[in-house]
Amino acid sequence: MEPANYTRVTEFVLTGLSQTREVQLVLFVIFLSFYLFILPGNILIICTIRLDPHLTSPMYFLLANLAFLDIWYSSITAPKMLIDFFVERKRISFGGCIAQLFFLHFVGASEMFLLTVMAFDRYAAICRPLHYATIMNRRLCSILVVLSWLGGFIHSIIQVALIVRLPFCGPNELDSYFCDITQVIRIACANTFPEELVMIFSSGLISVVCFIALLMSYAFLLAMLKKHSSSDESTSRAMSTCYSHITIVVFMFGPSIYIYARPFDSFSLDKVVSVFHTVIFPLLNPIIYTLRNKEVKTAMRKLVNRYILCKEK
Repeated sequence: MEPANYTRVTEFVLTGLSQTREVQLVLFVIFLSFYLFILPGNILIICTIRLDPHLTSPMYFLLANLAFLDIWYSSITAPKMLIDFFVERKRISFGGCIAQLFFLHFVGASEMFLLTVMAFDRYAAICRPLHYATIMNRRLCSILVVLSWLGGFIHSIIQVALIVRLPFCGPNELDSYFCDITQVIRIACANTFPEELVMIFSSGLISVVCFIALLMSYAFLLAMLKKHSSSDESTSRAMSTCYSHITIVVFMFGPSIYIYARPFDSFSLDKVVSVFHTVIFPLLNPIIYTLRNKEVKTAMRKLVNRYILCKEK
């Protein structure tokens, strides 16, 4: 086809999660309930860390940032997905698609880098306990968080730059409930092998390298901790924190590796993995971490008793 005959696509049509009305209503109730119950929990974590004077450790500062990124990450796709359950023809403009794609990779990559920072924080706390306060001071923590965001921004700009330069001239249906590079690149009217290769190396390689590095670092930390007495309360608390981090790392990087570290072909599990990756796991990550942290749970109970239950009385 000659470039002059291209009719530029101005919108995309999303197939959604199901074409059956009854199934869509069931999914709407499930996802809305999950979103409305878990989202306030993440907001409560942020408020607790901000308001409790005892939670001033860099670990809690990073946890609050993780909760904020997870709320943002899940909110990129969930609201439109819930609205689209009641729309027969699910549409998204070309600009809206690019914006969704940009923020998805911006926040997602920022969170991956933040998890790496959290692993470094645990290394400093466990292996350099006497110098921990000096190493992980508030200034360094703020710089590392900003660098995580900057890394996510640069990564996302690369993805967007590769997509917007492609011609879209005919099919405009995306077999998904949101816009992502794996779906958009399939319907481009051009040979996209070079762009796909770059995206696999940028998105997939980042996921694989960070995942392996984080698992190795936490394996090293757990080995260090097991040398101490198991009856030591601080050691048990540190091990619990490491296990929570490992759970979050698996939840975050497992689906990401499945989606981006392979050729962008369509598979039957793609939508299921995408739902867990973009909606469910992000909201669960801070909750999983908090459930194994006595200090945060105690502070949350105090906060609820002080500002909520007291007002009701």
